[in-house]
Parts: sequence; structure tokens; C-alpha cells
Amino acid sequence: MRKQKYSMMFRAKDVFNEGQEEELAGIKDQLAIVQAKLSSGENAVTVHEANLMQGWVRSSRVLALAEHDNNYAVFVFMSSRMPPQLISDLAIERVLPVDADFGCEIESDIRDEDGVVVYVNISSHKLKLLFEMVPGMKTNNFVGEIFRAEVLRKRRRPPPEFQWLHKYASGAGSTHNSGSSCPGMDNAVGDSMERGVDGLTIQDESIADTLLGSPEISVPRQSIAKGATPIAAREIVIKYQMAMREQHYTYTQALRVYVGTWNVNGQPPTVGISEWLAQDPDPPDIYAIGFQELDLSKEAFLFNDTPREEEWQEAVLNGLHKKARYHKVALVRLVGMMLLVFVQEQHAAYVRAVATETVGTGIMGKMGNKGGVGVRFELHSTSLCFVNSHLAAHVEEYERRNQDYHDICSRMSFTRFLPPKGINDHDQVYWLGDLNYRITDLDPRLVKDYIDQGNYLPLLEYDQLCQQHSLKNVYAGYQEGNITFRPTYKYDPGSDNWDSSEKNRVPAWCDRVLWKGDGITQVAYRSHPKLRISDHKPVSSLFDSQIRVIDAAKYRKIHEEVMKKLDKLENEFLPQVMVDNTEVIFDTIRYLESQTRDLIIANTGQVPVTFEFIKKLDDSSYCKDWLNIEPYSGFIMPGEKCDIKLEVYVDKKSAFKLNSGEDKLYDILVLHLDGGKDIFITVTGTYERSCFGSSIEALVYISVPVREIPLGRLMELENAKEVTSTQDPYPIPKEIWFLVDHLYRHGLKQPHLFEEPGLNSDLLQIRNWLDNGSPDPMPGSIHSVAEALLLLLESTAEPIIPYNLHSVCLDAANNYVQCKQIVMQLPEHRKNVFLYLCAFLQEVLCHASYNGLDTKIIAALFGTIFLRDPPRSRGDLSSQARMNQQALDRKKVNFVYHFLVNDQSDFILGR
Repeated sequence: MRKQKYSMMFRAKDVFNEGQEEELAGIKDQLAIVQAKLSSGENAVTVHEANLMQGWVRSSRVLALAEHDNNYAVFVFMSSRMPPQLISDLAIERVLPVDADFGCEIESDIRDEDGVVVYVNISSHKLKLLFEMVPGMKTNNFVGEIFRAEVLRKRRRPPPEFQWLHKYASGAGSTHNSGSSCPGMDNAVGDSMERGVDGLTIQDESIADTLLGSPEISVPRQSIAKGATPIAAREIVIKYQMAMREQHYTYTQALRVYVGTWNVNGQPPTVGISEWLAQDPDPPDIYAIGFQELDLSKEAFLFNDTPREEEWQEAVLNGLHKKARYHKVALVRLVGMMLLVFVQEQHAAYVRAVATETVGTGIMGKMGNKGGVGVRFELHSTSLCFVNSHLAAHVEEYERRNQDYHDICSRMSFTRFLPPKGINDHDQVYWLGDLNYRITDLDPRLVKDYIDQGNYLPLLEYDQLCQQHSLKNVYAGYQEGNITFRPTYKYDPGSDNWDSSEKNRVPAWCDRVLWKGDGITQVAYRSHPKLRISDHKPVSSLFDSQIRVIDAAKYRKIHEEVMKKLDKLENEFLPQVMVDNTEVIFDTIRYLESQTRDLIIANTGQVPVTFEFIKKLDDSSYCKDWLNIEPYSGFIMPGEKCDIKLEVYVDKKSAFKLNSGEDKLYDILVLHLDGGKDIFITVTGTYERSCFGSSIEALVYISVPVREIPLGRLMELENAKEVTSTQDPYPIPKEIWFLVDHLYRHGLKQPHLFEEPGLNSDLLQIRNWLDNGSPDPMPGSIHSVAEALLLLLESTAEPIIPYNLHSVCLDAANNYVQCKQIVMQLPEHRKNVFLYLCAFLQEVLCHASYNGLDTKIIAALFGTIFLRDPPRSRGDLSSQARMNQQALDRKKVNFVYHFLVNDQSDFILGR
């Protein structure tokens, strides 16, 4: 949650009348008085009266925005009378430069016994001041001028230095230009301008404590809602106040964190790995150890099942530092990616909220040969997240690596928490793995010469990760230490020699460790070249991590103070929020093309608010399948706001319902406030129909591009049990033929066909080409066309083989004759598509010497297409359920395998 400006909702009428003309005259008088207080060359832009709010205290102030050489600052004046009439009435209390650390935000407008008031929060560095203002033209103009000054400041290059304000550091509070100071004000001011903290202030210690002290459980009496019923969630207020005071009952403890990564190239642990894990004299407090390519066998690839997990886990346990005893926090694995996290036993009692997650970024997100695995937990009062990833291979595929990174970031969600936690929702994040970024545009011999000289800087200029990171295309906000070790890839296994194969790969730093978060200091970053069993060298990094630890005695004391202050409150309040838009309208939505809208929920009340989007009566979820709400629940402190992202994304789950008219892009969201009222938000948009999500039975009757078909006719084709048409149907949908024909003509020899994913941008172009029709060649790479074919097959309401025949197919999976009989019973067009695709795949496998494809792998992939699981059938499976699912997956492979290795000519000839 983060604060931000949002539109002021003033209810005063901005219509000139005699009273407003008098106000303008008063402003001009005050502007002249303030101008006289300023030095030569400084111009008073606007002036405004306001009340400074701190706790129960409301104090009158005069605010002025001043300009010098296109640099701006806000002056806070105290006045001996309001409004000021003479120069001597004013004394400068603070000067706040409008610099990068300045902020002006509208907190809320609230009705009290005096009418509607507006709260404006002005911050500078660590100082935060809350001002109460009367809504209307004057407030509107004043805040608008400040916003304008902020915009102008952002355009300044270089940033302003504010030398003109230094004189106020020693003279603030005096009667500058012949005035006299206000009673009780101290003239002493430190060099806060040079230090760059808290603005410029002349406050003595006692007054500063009042104005700048830690948050209190108190609210202005004037804004108390009279007659409000008690709030239901008292514990929310306590939680909020304890969070605000966390620094007073916690201290930091430096723990040593070891992060290691190694692509083991499918090799078993035939050597000890203590040289990698335990070479330092002192044992680390936390281990995070990641592996890639743990097992390259087909069994692991197809069924995520491998004996290597136990073997390498045992090797790790034997390799941990011998000077400490360790407790395993978690192990998570996806095919060849495995991540193990350990903590010293002395810390184990303080570990909680452990969760793991996996994200596959192989083709269609199905294959787990690439992707990421994550472990998150909380240690004492600090949340940590470790992510181990293996990104797309090949020198030229840096864009696909970038895409993999973003997919992992967006899809890795630890859903056991409410709201679910993403990678960035942690205090500290450590990202490790074979990121696969390479060195480009340099001759291999030159690269090796630089390496032999130990001169790595020229090479890092051509390192793809360094380039993409500097452009903020990936890992924005992350840091990486200086690389002072030789590239970790590619070696001849068993040696320290560079790749001697005919590919002669350029050495590269594929294996990396990055981090983000406060309180992290890297101590070491190195490789371990003595471990030679793989074509990669392992890498490790040591960090000193500042972990927040709770002091139990101080916690109890502060908790008691909070409880006492809470008991003294005159009243408790109902939660109150303001939603900036209750009618969210999206532009035209297209298949696989997301759109987002931002929604702002502002807590305008006096107590923290817990909100959640809840499901409506008889609905299974709080929103439709095509809509995602992030976050869908949360906690907002008083005066703060929460950004809600509404994302519409039509994929295979929702495309058919929208195409057939069974569903519309319309939803009503119920925003529920704990202890408060519900707010209703409508979401609407228009869906542009596509061949993706259309049924096979409808597509065979469409001879023109889908977008040329009237909506009514498309819905008629989708919903008719028997299609009546004067036109003879195609044997198979033309869209399937277009994709297969393109692959047949251009992709039979393409290495890793159906194994590597395409680019999202290509998929959108292919979708448009199919839906709109075009005389131009089909766009996109071969891998993108292959993935488009799979997406088209997966987007139908039912798989090629209908759900009601799945159990029969799986029972017959070991008997080819029975399998043939089942296929012969399929509806005509589905049978045609099944046999057509199998014949094409047989042709693809005939070129296996070029494309490197394996029949079992193709059978596994298309088994999940032809015999697709019903929606939501997998979910979070227990270990026994996973074993059952693996058995079913093996049967799917066997069923499809028959039709890839046996002659199908009798089918084609109708025998």
C-alpha cells in the first residue's frame, strides 16, 4: 500500500460572489505581508490559512508557497493574530523545500460539527505535517499551486540545490525584515538543510516532541463522529498501533545468509560438496541452496518424478557446515529445479509462516523444464523470500528470458495467506539460479583472452543481464555484487576447459545471485571451480542480513500502553473508505490481451480498515474467471490509500463462455469492510470474439474469418445441438489447418519444436492473423506458431476427446485395438482433428534427427491436450492425490503414444 495523490472532492461551489471577492482581497493583503517577509528575488506565489493538527492539538498557521529562480519552497508561519495584518505578526516556523523528498497529499474531507473540512498532508524528508483546511476555491488554488511546483521540480535538470534557503536555517523564527518573534519561540536552528532531514525548523525540544513525536492513539476532537456505534474489530486498531511503534520494541540482529546455485547438468552427486557449502570459517545462520537440471531424464520431464531429489538432498545435508546444527525449513522442486532452505537450530523456533510455490514457464506454462521455485517464511519480525529460477536458454533469446522473469514475478503467489503474498511482498528477497544471460557481440577468442587476463569489466559491458538490468527491463530494484570470478559456463564436464564441442559456446556468467530489500550487505560473491562434474561451476554469495527481533519485555510494555490509550478514547469509530470509481469500464477486450484499471480505496476514517472482495449469493467466487483483483483483500491504515489493480484477461477458461454468449464482460463486485458497510462496483467491457475459445463444431461451418461473422450467427453455431446450414462443413477447422500447414512447411526440422514457448507479442499477432484474415504470410516464430496451435486446441469448451470418454480411454490405454475403437466412435469432426494432428506429429517425429524430439515427450504434451483435465480438478493435491494423478498422466501418454508409432492409414482410408 502506498500513499498517492488523488482527486480532491471538494463540495464547495466555486461561484464568484461578493463574499468570495472579499476573500480574494484578503488573500492579496496576506500575500503582500508574506512578500515583505521574504528576501529580494524571492516571490510569494500563494498564501493560505490552515490549522496544524497533531494529536488533540489544533494550531493556526499561515502557509505560503515561495519561488526563487524557478525553485519552490513552502513556508510555515506562526502568527500572533489571524489573519495577519502586519509584517510583525508573522514568524517563520519552518521552510520545506519542494525537492525530491517533498510530498503533498489530500488525506480526506470529513464532516464535523463545524461543517466539511479537508485534511492535507505535507511531508518533507522524515517530517510529516497534517493541516486542516476549509474546502473551497482558496484551498483548491493553494494545493493546485503546490502540485504545479512539484511537476516543475521533476522537470528540472539538474535538480535544484536550494542554496537560497540556507539563510533561513539560522534566521527562522526571527522577525525577519524588522518583525518580532512569536512568544515562546527559540531562535536556535541546526544545519538541517545540509543534513537534508526534517526540513528547516526552529522548534525547541518540547514542542518538537509534540509535533514530531511517535504516532498516538488519538484523533482531533473536532473530527470525532458523534453517535457512531462501536467498531467491531478492536484488534485491528491494536495491530495498527503496534505496527506503528515497531521500532520501539524491536532491534536488529545481523545473521549470515548463504545463497548458492548450481546447474548440475543431470549429474548425480558423485563428489562431496562441502567445498561449495562450507568453505568459510564461520557457519551461516541461513542456507538457501538451489539446483537446476537436477535430472534430465524423460521420466522427470514428463511426470516430475526423480530419484535425484533424495540423492542431492542427502549430499547437501552432508555438505553443510559442521560447526552448526541445521533445521530444514522447506524443500520445493519442479522437474529439475530444486530449492532447499535451512536455518541453524537455534533460530528454528522463530521461523513461521513457511510456504512454497512453483511456476513453470515452458510452453503454455505446462512444461517445468524452465521456470522458478520459491520459499518464503518469516524469521522473528522479518519476512524473507528465496527464488530459484532456470530461465530460457540460447544466446539470442534474452527477450524470452525477460519474459520468463516477468512470468515468475506475476504468477508466483503464496496463496496460503490472505491476501496472497507475491515475491515483492517481503522485506528481503534473494533471487538465484541459472538465469542463462550470455555475452554477445564479441568473438569467443577475444572473450577468452580477456578472461585469461582477469579483465572482466570489458566483458560485463556485453553481458545481457547487465544490459537488461541497466535498462530496467528485468530485476528492477534488485542489486548484484561485483563479479570478480571467471564465467561459470560452459565447460567440458570433468575439467576446467572451455566448451570444445563444435558449437564452441562463448563463456558466460549464466549463474547469478541478486537481492533486494533493506538491511542486506553482501560479504562475498564467488564461484567454486574445483567442482567439475557439470558444464557449469557452482556459485555462492554470503550476506549479512539485518533481521528485526522482538524484545519481549518492551513489546509487552508498549502493548500495555496501547491498550491503556485505547481505553481512554472517547469513542470508537466505524470504518469509512472512499472509492474513486464504482463504475469501471474497460476498452475492447481481446483473447490473451490483458487490460488493467486502477481503483483507489482511501481510508477516510479514524481507524484502520480491513477490506475484502466477497462473493455474491450463489456465486462460487468473488469475481468472474476473466477478472483478477490484486489485492482482493487488505488492510488500510487511517489516512492511507490502497491501489487495487483490476485486470481483465480472457484465456482458455473463459473464452468459450464469452464466444457462445453464456457469459458477458459484466460483473458486480462487492467490496466488504470488516465492521462496516458493503460497496458495490460494476465492471464492464466488450469482448471481441475470436477463433480461440470457439468450438470445433462451430469453426468447421465458418468459411470466413471469425470477425466477419455476425455475433448472432456465431452464438447460434455455438449453441445449436445440430447445425443447420446450406454450406458443407470443412473436415477440420481452417484455423487448425493454417497453423499445421505453416509448421509442416517451415518447422519440421526446428529444434525443440513444441518444447520451447513462443513470445507473447507473436501470439497476439497470430491471433489477429487468424481472426481477421490476411494475404500476408503468417507472423511469428515457429515456436510461437506451435504454441498458438496448442492454445487453440486448449481453448475449446471440451477437449478433442470429450470428458465423458476419458475414463474409457484411460482404461484402454494399454490396448491399441481398444484405443482405435474409441477414436472411431468420436464425433466426426473431432475424429478428423485427432487423426489429422496425429498424422502431422508422426511426420514431425520422422525428422527427429533434426528437431531432437522424443515420441514420449510429444505424447505427454498432446496427452494433456487430447485428454485435458476438467477445470479446477487438480488444485492443491495431497501426496496421495499427486501419485494418482501421475498414474493417470502415464495412461494419457500411453493412449496417445499408440497413434504416434502405429500406421494410421486404415483410419484415413476409412477402413
